[in-house]
Amino acid sequence: MAKAPTKPSPKPPVIVPLYAVPIKQAAASGDVRAMKSIAAKGRKHLADVQAALTKLEAAIKKAGG
Repeated sequence: MAKAPTKPSPKPPVIVPLYAVPIKQAAASGDVRAMKSIAAKGRKHLADVQAALTKLEAAIKKAGG
């Protein structure tokens, strides 16, 4: 008897944390352009993390947890 195909496990997402070091370095540099760039990247990163957490919480709830 043939086995039913199994669904591959999804790969965990790659998480790239925005550490405080680049933020502090940009602020210390006095370079407004660099500060704005790091601030924008930080906001995007936080939004991405929040969206991922929302999806994770929904999956936990769906799984009965």
